[in-house]
Amino acid sequence: MKSKGKTGMKKSSSTKKSSSKSAKSLAKKSSSKTSKNKATSLKGYELIIAEKPKAAAKIAFALADKGTLKKKSYDKIPYYELKINGKPAVVASAVGHLFTLMEKGGNKWTYPVFDVEWVSTSKAQKNAAYVNKYIKLLKELGKNASEVTIATDYDIEGEVIGLNVVRFALKREDANRMKFSTLTPSELKKAYENKSKTLDWSQAKAGETRHLLDYYYGVNVSRALTSSIKKAGAFKVLSSGRVQGPALKIIVDREEEIRKFKPQKYWQVFLKASTKNKEILEAAHKKDKFFDKEEAEASKKRAQVPEAVVQEKKTTQVKIKPVVPFDLTSLQMEAYRNFKISPKRTLEIAQDLYIEGLTSYPRTSSQKLPYTLGFKKIFEKLSEQQDYKDLVMKILSKKKLLPHEGKKSDPAHPAIYPTGIRPKTLDEQHRKVYDLIVKRFMAVFGEPAVKENVKVTLNAGGEIFIVNGSRILNPGWTEFYSPYYKFTDKLIPNVEEGEKLKILSVELVEKETKPKPRYTQASLVSELTKKNLGTKATRAQIIDTLFKRRYVKGERIEATELGIQAIKTLLKYSPLLLDEKLTRHFEDELEKIREGKVKPEKVVEEAKKVVSKILSQFKKNELNIGKELRQANRNTSTEKVVGKCPVCHVGDLVIRHSKKTGKQFIACNQYPKCKTTFSLPQNALVKPTNEKCPHCGWPLVLVIRKGKRPWKLCFNPNCPSKLEKEN
Repeated sequence: MKSKGKTGMKKSSSTKKSSSKSAKSLAKKSSSKTSKNKATSLKGYELIIAEKPKAAAKIAFALADKGTLKKKSYDKIPYYELKINGKPAVVASAVGHLFTLMEKGGNKWTYPVFDVEWVSTSKAQKNAAYVNKYIKLLKELGKNASEVTIATDYDIEGEVIGLNVVRFALKREDANRMKFSTLTPSELKKAYENKSKTLDWSQAKAGETRHLLDYYYGVNVSRALTSSIKKAGAFKVLSSGRVQGPALKIIVDREEEIRKFKPQKYWQVFLKASTKNKEILEAAHKKDKFFDKEEAEASKKRAQVPEAVVQEKKTTQVKIKPVVPFDLTSLQMEAYRNFKISPKRTLEIAQDLYIEGLTSYPRTSSQKLPYTLGFKKIFEKLSEQQDYKDLVMKILSKKKLLPHEGKKSDPAHPAIYPTGIRPKTLDEQHRKVYDLIVKRFMAVFGEPAVKENVKVTLNAGGEIFIVNGSRILNPGWTEFYSPYYKFTDKLIPNVEEGEKLKILSVELVEKETKPKPRYTQASLVSELTKKNLGTKATRAQIIDTLFKRRYVKGERIEATELGIQAIKTLLKYSPLLLDEKLTRHFEDELEKIREGKVKPEKVVEEAKKVVSKILSQFKKNELNIGKELRQANRNTSTEKVVGKCPVCHVGDLVIRHSKKTGKQFIACNQYPKCKTTFSLPQNALVKPTNEKCPHCGWPLVLVIRKGKRPWKLCFNPNCPSKLEKEN
């Protein structure tokens, strides 16, 4: 099983010689290779261990006394020899998780399993053989080290990575700990000077316990689900877990809500009038929605008089507070809103920017920026970048640099911020996310924006109509966050109270209520955050897993038949697995471990009992669970979505095959609520095209028949093109 959160990185490329002052090129030009049998000839040195190779390079450069840095390699794995304050040191790295949990005695595909052990990640994952070289190097370097300092990312996952290196690769009980939020030379030096004498044991214990809980839930339940469908005569790898189950249920609940939703008609009344200056003013009836058509028509009739009187004009000024600094969730939401970059990809990009020293550590829940960061120094560095120079100079002209902060905090890291270091080359996505982070950082130091709102109330035959206008008087912080803060002035004609306006028209518009929208990946991450399900580092990965397992589909996340049936089946036979309260309870317990309030053993034993209870329910109903999931998997596999149903406007039209006749047809997936069907050509392969008919706007399908050229078909029996041919 893959560990949740961070994943391993493949070997970094060798450092090139260069005169530029980058971490890759600041090792001595006489970089050398060392014998495979002996990693280093140094003795009595301090061994500093980073999380990944790029971080090791930056740490080595930041801490090395001038002229002492040497890049070496051992079996093609890089490490660094240097002196720190005249004392010998070696900087090496892990490559993400070098060790992971695995069932003792190998993977037997039985359940329940609680007898687990930490092993090399290569033993549990076929594609992770490269980690063995890193483990071998660390073992060799650990032999002659007088002390060890862990310099992995300062969070739960980083602590577990460091802990496992210390106890399994180095065979030690403890180590020093560096704590930092950026990979800038100044902060790394400060972190080294202030390193603690021990690991952050409360964080390490919380991290190890999380891995155990995720393994107990994930492996056991996934084996149970897969075994059940196998027992029913099919094979498909299925999965669920502490957070994955509740996350899927949130999506399925929304899907069920949408499917059950019955649109309700309503009417709105709009008035269009002309001012004395011949300007057009459009207003909506005060009631907004009329659910009684007769009432709406009567209101319209009463308003059909020659003139409307300006009954009231109210002007107010409103201050809009600046945005707050980015935590990971808000960064993911903004990146999706502005660029449609998925939360998972945003985290990957933010991690890359952090590794390059351009921004701070991204896996944070903090919305606070402590003054110790040195705001002025960061802005002075940013001013050297032409894209931000003018805006930064405006901020630096302020007497005080005080950020507008949010409520959330994080014990390990501040909010996400730029370091001021100039990027070298960034691809489009990295550049966009970097720009978003920089401008957000600038915006939190801006003044409140001032907006003027104008509300005009009209009286037409006793019916009240309202029109609202607004404009920005002072852009304040929005100037710094452009173009990511979108506000368009809505200007309305200038009128005075008592003024009479000539009515040009009164219209009645029919509309329908709509269900709540489906979640996007960003809004689902936000929902999981609100419900305290998962962690800031794992939520995006959980959503990605739901897609890979084909439980969900689409940009607007829609539950597939497999996803819906999986939740229905689990609710019927094992509701405990989907219990949000239980998931939150364990999240709270893990936090208490981190705070030193609860012992890990207590939480682990409780988790074993809960998982055992879940699995005992599975065992009793394994065949029934398998049959239901097998059928749902068939439906999901054969479903080919053509487009939205033109009849119910809720379901999707899908290509299906009749079990009795074998004939293919198009049907709404909301059956039996919607019984819409359309015939298709037989003895042909029919595929969706994502194109619409130019004559009627219905979806087109591609028909492929042996010996004939493929053609696009509109299956609308009333398509104008077909009627023209008939006539």
